[in-house]
Amino acid sequence: MRRHTITPRPGWQQTVESQGLIYPLTRHPDDSLRPYWDESAYYSFTLPEVEALEEIVEELHRMCLTAADHIVTANRFTDLGITDPRVAEAVAEAWHRRAELPSLYGRFDLRYDGDGPAKLLEYNADTPTSLVEAASPQWFWMEELFPDADQWNSLHERLVAAWKRQAALLPPGSPLYFAHSSADELGEDLMTVAYLKETAEQAGVTTDWISMEEIGWDPLSGRFVDNQLRFIRSCFKLYPWEWLTTDRFADHVLDTLDNGGGTGSTLWIEPAWKMLLSNKALLAILWELYPDHPNLLPAYLDGPRDLATTTGYVAKPLLGREGAGVTIHEPGTTAPLREEACCYQELAPLPDFDGNRVVLGAWVVEDESAGLGIRESSGLITDEYARFLPHVIR
Repeated sequence: MRRHTITPRPGWQQTVESQGLIYPLTRHPDDSLRPYWDESAYYSFTLPEVEALEEIVEELHRMCLTAADHIVTANRFTDLGITDPRVAEAVAEAWHRRAELPSLYGRFDLRYDGDGPAKLLEYNADTPTSLVEAASPQWFWMEELFPDADQWNSLHERLVAAWKRQAALLPPGSPLYFAHSSADELGEDLMTVAYLKETAEQAGVTTDWISMEEIGWDPLSGRFVDNQLRFIRSCFKLYPWEWLTTDRFADHVLDTLDNGGGTGSTLWIEPAWKMLLSNKALLAILWELYPDHPNLLPAYLDGPRDLATTTGYVAKPLLGREGAGVTIHEPGTTAPLREEACCYQELAPLPDFDGNRVVLGAWVVEDESAGLGIRESSGLITDEYARFLPHVIR
């Protein structure tokens, strides 16, 4: 794994925008605009490196599914902050019926520097973003600049193939809606949902479009409807389950949930069991089930334990996106336990490449490794000001 500097292509912004990346720049706190898509540098990997990482990602995915089964079987929902019995019941039912429910993709965030085993930082299998830039613009960037190279990137074809396989699980005779929250000001959620909608259409799935805020409730029929009062039988939502089960429509969601048994009215994708994989408590449960696994970091739910005096630790809220609420504690420093439920994970500082802190986003489609996206940040926490850089296999 190496970082290389390179001159950006003339007109790169217009190029990546035409390829689906509608926010190539990020506005920073000083009101300046800086590249989010950053092709002033790129990373290269060897083929053996990528093959090894692919195996690690698929093993981690299998381990996460085992952990999910353990949470359900041992009734450990409270460890995830799931205290509503109805939500726990819905998640458990979705897990037991998972073969009947469409389930598409997820993203592992890994610490890796090319020397030593990759370490799992977290797994988002409910609402992962940074998909479009990983699937499309970086592939076209490679084809233009390095036509003889390759890339860890089969995202597009795997997504289309997944929709083709799972189309039979969708309710017949009605479109699959794609929804995001209109409160997303950056356009990232909109862009991600639009791309996934396109992959479903390429697989022959009939689709429609709606924002979460436009979804209505028809009290006469007891069903969710679109803005033309048509029933919503299935919906891919880039909207976290912890919001869907706590906002003012939560009771209706649970009352009408199609969990594969065919008795409800709305099938949501990703399914409810993905709540088990997008909760930071998963990290502690993995460490409990697989202690000393080479691709895991020690993690606990009841406090940092000996990490406070040995390696240091990172306190992560059980739910959150883009580093929100994450705090770093060096060894030997004293800090009170957080009031909110957290996962306390060993501090493993992100590797430094020329002053840039790097995290690998490794994608899974269904149960198979599918691609890589790389983000750089200036600090140890990968936040909303991170940059996306392309990569090649050489």
